[in-house]
Amino acid sequence: MRVVVIGATGNIGTSTVRALAADPDVTGITALARRLPGAGAADIGKTEWAEADVTDSDLVAPMRGADVVIHLAWLFQPTHRPAVTWDANAVGSARVLDAVAEAGVPALVYSSSVGAYSPGPKDRAVDESWPTHGWPGAAYSREKAYVERMLDAFEAGHPDRRVVRIRPGFVFERQSAAEQRRLFAGPLLPGRLARADRIPVVPDMPGLRFQVLHSADAGEAFRLAALRDVRGPFNIAADPVIDAAELADLLGARTVRVPQRGVRAALAAAWGLHLVPASPGLFDLAMELPIMDTARARTELGWSPRHSSREALLEFLEGLRTGAGRDTPPLAPGTGGPMRVREFATGIGRRP
Repeated sequence: MRVVVIGATGNIGTSTVRALAADPDVTGITALARRLPGAGAADIGKTEWAEADVTDSDLVAPMRGADVVIHLAWLFQPTHRPAVTWDANAVGSARVLDAVAEAGVPALVYSSSVGAYSPGPKDRAVDESWPTHGWPGAAYSREKAYVERMLDAFEAGHPDRRVVRIRPGFVFERQSAAEQRRLFAGPLLPGRLARADRIPVVPDMPGLRFQVLHSADAGEAFRLAALRDVRGPFNIAADPVIDAAELADLLGARTVRVPQRGVRAALAAAWGLHLVPASPGLFDLAMELPIMDTARARTELGWSPRHSSREALLEFLEGLRTGAGRDTPPLAPGTGGPMRVREFATGIGRRP
């Protein structure tokens, strides 16, 4: 089996390529990325790397003869220029679907998200039938929901193709810390604050309940989806669900009730001043996300996480403290002084 992975250098992409490379049924991997990894990160058995951008590269040629395409490519930034993310995420995904059809690839696995779901309950879990209309205030959610509709049309027009949609919760690992700090917190967050003894309180807000999983477990889900004869959507997340009490216990802190409006107003002000890259719309989305039921992934996909959500978060916090990353452009650990100056100079939330 030959598998094409689009977006192979990011948080989920690196774990997916490693999971595929360890599978004896996978004979070859074509790993596509907008920016290629360093020599150390690229040295993965059975993997051939190629530079490709979903917005303008020829995607058909590398797909010819492939058994499965895994589409992971996604831009979170720049939040201040939504036309840029729309071009990469919505229009780019349309180009991927067209290429899959033209190249005659029999199976497509797409990385959707919990962020594609419409607002839902926090006190019970919803299955994959919950509406995927997204949250209109966040570009990330609108784009994920739009691609879900494109997949609906693709399946209707190509009933002979096997299409799988993986919908992960928040994906963390130690090596993703540098990237996620840049994408969501920006250069003003000092890594030393990730120490438990430096965080005495955790804000307790209505709606602060979310699901987490380790990147390696996400990669395993994509491997299973690529190799097994399954179709449709699968929710993936680890236990327990994270809320203020879990965070406080994890950090040895105490919870303090804070008004959600006050937190959002502070974030909106910081985002408007280009002090943080995460938009207030992403905060709203996090507060509205439903809790997902992962039973279908465990029973039909045969997926079970090896890491708990607490373990994934602890790894991530350790990565923040040490500036951990990988030798790929998205995960590059260059978080020292000069790199953070560059983040300011290039405009927080203004560039991919």
